[in-house]
Amino acid sequence: MKFSVDGWDPAYGPAFDVEELAESTAAVDPAIEVPTAGWAPMPVSRPLRLPNSVLFVDGVRRTDARIWIDDADAASGGERAVAGLCASYAAGVVRTSGCTAEVVVAEVRRRLITEARTATNISTDTGDYPVHHVTAKTNQPAALTLSNALQESLLQLELVVAASARAASPPDDHDLLIVDGPMRGKVDLPRTLGHIKTHSAQYLPTKLNAIVAELGTGERTPVFSVATGWQRYSWYLRLPCSPAGPWTGIVRLEASPNLDLSEVTELANVSQTLLKRFASVEYKDSRAPQNLVPIAGLEKQLRHRLGAAPLLYRSLRVAAGR
Repeated sequence: MKFSVDGWDPAYGPAFDVEELAESTAAVDPAIEVPTAGWAPMPVSRPLRLPNSVLFVDGVRRTDARIWIDDADAASGGERAVAGLCASYAAGVVRTSGCTAEVVVAEVRRRLITEARTATNISTDTGDYPVHHVTAKTNQPAALTLSNALQESLLQLELVVAASARAASPPDDHDLLIVDGPMRGKVDLPRTLGHIKTHSAQYLPTKLNAIVAELGTGERTPVFSVATGWQRYSWYLRLPCSPAGPWTGIVRLEASPNLDLSEVTELANVSQTLLKRFASVEYKDSRAPQNLVPIAGLEKQLRHRLGAAPLLYRSLRVAAGR
């Protein structure tokens, strides 16, 4: 029997699940760069002007404690127990230039997220949790509402640190910003790419989707457009990796719909040359090669800056008992 083993750590779930990859209902136009009849793996075709520096943006989040708040019940005139989420989250930016890389911005936030109207800020010996009120939705569980609000807070912080890093850049710096994840909420950032490591939907028609598996190292698909609740340009790219499954080392890139097609194809060509420089390797990263080296290093530092989870949990228990 001949077989191969995917280097992606199974603890993170599959980077690509061929049996569960459902065809997306998004409106996709695959013919904006190349007619569908001419779709084929695209190698780097011409000399490129690469950015002087590359900025990598990422964020992390953690639930420090789940709490219950005694809230006034308008219906009965008494009290009811309402769920709350005490969480820490952080976002930062790594700037790479030449052979150097450094964290130029990193910010940590804590927050109490709840729909309890009487909730107030929580002060502990290890930091404060400012309250963020959310509105309950009848069509989704309360836990999901809280989790979505935390994710939105993290997204906003990523925008803040990205703007801070760009403001600190030299005025003549020809840079590129790479966001770990989709471009949702970030389409107004200039010179920016979204980097998606895992695949949960099949955006392309089956015939064109099969071409993704044919990509060689550094090759990409033609650019296509995707419209769901929001619009963006996208393409697939294979990073350097050990031979394994058909989608091993495949990432999907996104670019803002505000760009001209010529600008998007230029970014797509740049990504072919640039991203393989930052691809991780299996003996260093269990999510290689998709988890880019600067992103992996930034994640590690941001998680450290969140603080010790047991200490924060204990301080919340102490605050609850006061």
